[in-house]
Amino acid sequence: MTLAVQVPEELSARVPAEQRGPGRDRGDVRLLVSRGTEVAHHAFRELPCLLRAGDLLVVNTSPTLAAAVNGRIWHTRVVVHFSTRGDDGRWAVELREPDGKGTTRARAGGPVGAQVRLPGGVRLVLEEPLSPGSGRLWWARVSPGGAVPGLLREHGRPIRYSYTERDQPLSVYQTVFALPSAVGAGSAEMPSAARPFTAGLVAELVSRGVRFAPITLHTGVASAEVHEPPYPERFAVPEASARLINAVRAEGGRVVAVGTTAVRAVESAAGADGVVRARAGWTDLVVTPARGVRVVDGLLTGLHEPEASHLLMLEAVAGRASIDRGYDEALRGLYLWHEFGDVHLILPEEH
Repeated sequence: MTLAVQVPEELSARVPAEQRGPGRDRGDVRLLVSRGTEVAHHAFRELPCLLRAGDLLVVNTSPTLAAAVNGRIWHTRVVVHFSTRGDDGRWAVELREPDGKGTTRARAGGPVGAQVRLPGGVRLVLEEPLSPGSGRLWWARVSPGGAVPGLLREHGRPIRYSYTERDQPLSVYQTVFALPSAVGAGSAEMPSAARPFTAGLVAELVSRGVRFAPITLHTGVASAEVHEPPYPERFAVPEASARLINAVRAEGGRVVAVGTTAVRAVESAAGADGVVRARAGWTDLVVTPARGVRVVDGLLTGLHEPEASHLLMLEAVAGRASIDRGYDEALRGLYLWHEFGDVHLILPEEH
């Protein structure tokens, strides 16, 4: 799916909502609500009024990593984005070029055997492209082995793209649902749909009878320039969450995924019979209109660029006409795009 729209540069959210003025907080983002082709405008803090007792929000507990680290190939400066740790201990990495403005721009990956010197005496050797024909992401061997979590803690910073105004501390990129990992696992990029939630809003939702099901999916580096389809990511749907999702569906409640990561995890754990079972491992599922969704009734998500592969997932949940209508309205209403931007709640039509 490619939308026939262009997103003006001025609609990129350059700073988080709480930095746009005195007294603002994460709940100040705007909330576009689509029910079929009907569209309504709200503030995010009104979310409790838009959900019903018995609804279930599926939330991603993956913490965001300080995944960007400066390095050098010979005398050339590069920035390494650590994306995903493989089962064999290697890391999928993306090498980018500093742009002199505090962010980076794309560069060609490789070649095979290229060595990147990183802080603390850590070395990284590029071994092979992540997938045939892909020059952007490479599997790389890191020495000493096991050095990456400490490297990111001491020398890493959150991945930042050029539409943002300045560097932000890692805490700005964490959601209220993020849980620390004992082994340093996490997401290369923030599961941003959950960013507007605060502890107070969660408490209000719980008091109104909305339930929560935690899952984990560690996101890799997004394809900022090329909009590639998602590649395999590590995920887990625990037994308690699987049982809760099935119970809510049996009771007639709505299962609303918070973010495309939650959709990918839950749909990866759903059988052809529509029953969710506890699962953990890697998922290569790409949710498209042809595949459809088996479990998810609604989706809370950010606004995606017209070429983004995530739009296929949105179309699978809501249909093409609904997404076209919602994005037309988002542009007309000057909603903000990207990880610090406004959010879009897609709910089933009311009958």
